[in-house]
Amino acid sequence: MKRFVPSSELVVRASRGEIPAISRLITRAEMGLDECRPALAEIYRKAGKAHVIGITGVPGSGKSTLVANLAAQLRRRNKKVAIIAVDPSSPYSGGSILGDRIRMTELASDPGVYIRSMATRGAVGGMARSTLDAVDILDVGGFDTIIIETVGVGQDEVEIAKASHTTVVVSAPGLGDEIQAIKAGMLEIADIHVVSKCDRSDSNKLVVDLKQMLTLGLASKDPKDWLPTVIGVSSYNGTGIDELATEIERHRAASLATGRAHQRELAIASFRLEKTAETLLIERFLKTLEPLRPALASTLCKRERDPYSAANELVSNALPQSIDQTEQAARAWTRRR
Repeated sequence: MKRFVPSSELVVRASRGEIPAISRLITRAEMGLDECRPALAEIYRKAGKAHVIGITGVPGSGKSTLVANLAAQLRRRNKKVAIIAVDPSSPYSGGSILGDRIRMTELASDPGVYIRSMATRGAVGGMARSTLDAVDILDVGGFDTIIIETVGVGQDEVEIAKASHTTVVVSAPGLGDEIQAIKAGMLEIADIHVVSKCDRSDSNKLVVDLKQMLTLGLASKDPKDWLPTVIGVSSYNGTGIDELATEIERHRAASLATGRAHQRELAIASFRLEKTAETLLIERFLKTLEPLRPALASTLCKRERDPYSAANELVSNALPQSIDQTEQAARAWTRRR
């Protein structure tokens, strides 16, 4: 019978770079175990050294293959690389294929690369709820570059920009209306645009479209700000991979030199606070929901109550403190600061 290893003990092992301890801590973070949270708090205090690269884009744009090639290039530059590949979960079974590692088999034997697949488990925004906990664990485990590959996202699923130091948006030719793929949020969050599959003859049009759209936004840019670049990449013949790795390093250096890196860290901290509070609220709400759901659902089915009053009762039981009381507590806490 195996002995349960306390998470606090795993922190010590993970800090030494022991892969089994790193993997077990990430699993416990995914499960949301209460026992693990003091360990995650300790890890958070120790983390903050790694360069976090977010890679996102529409489905079918070639993100996973690009990540594999980029990781190989970073390894040639003596970087220790961790990859967190987020896959969508089924809304029915809750299961996930976690198939991104199939495209990264060549990296599996490299001791300087760690690959972890994570299911979204119903989370929206392109990432799993425990993604940033996993980033901290890998950071403390000695990985100096951490790549987060999001699920295939649309225009409004752009949370990765609030969780990474450098955001790479991947587009590909031949996916339909290219302008739909690059407009709105997806265009705005990118530090670097990548056009994948540039060995195809129709990729030049997408490169030109992107550059033209980025040019339209230059008038409102501060001259000191980073200007997003467009790089054509082919994972088939290796074109552009070295240029992309160089551009990522250049963006990081520019952010540190101008102080933008601190602003990004502050934005990440704010996002982290919001998402962690949201997770705790959801946990608390779900615990209250189960015993009350059958009776309230029955009254709704019989049309004896309306959804708003029933839902308000549910929320009041889950969050008994009134809004006024919450605001008073917030003001009192602010005065103490």
